[in-house]
Amino acid sequence: MSTRTAIRTDSAPAAIGTYSQAIRTGNTVWLSGQIGLDPASGQMVEGIDAQVEQVFANLRAVVDAAGGSLAQVVKVNVYLTDLAHFGKVNEAMAKYFREPYPARAAIGVSALPRGALVEADAVLVLD
Repeated sequence: MSTRTAIRTDSAPAAIGTYSQAIRTGNTVWLSGQIGLDPASGQMVEGIDAQVEQVFANLRAVVDAAGGSLAQVVKVNVYLTDLAHFGKVNEAMAKYFREPYPARAAIGVSALPRGALVEADAVLVLD
């Protein structure tokens, strides 16, 4: 039976509910969804471009805290309140990830916490 270890960093927004930023079990780390909150101010950044960028910066911070790198991310789920912004997600992912890119799902949703326009979670496998 593997143990579960919570991952926490001040470089990403603190959990705003009853969850952890990430949980490690064995060599797999399950990252909770990140929205475009600035970790320093706790405020949502403005606009879709800034939110997409902040989401991936927040995910990277949690990955770093887990002792991994974005190259070890195997799955990303992206939630958008407007699927017309999907191209912006592709642009951001091209800056943060290299081939082979992680598997991904993009899901259109009616609303996200704190009025966010985008949210993403991920699965990381540590070598």
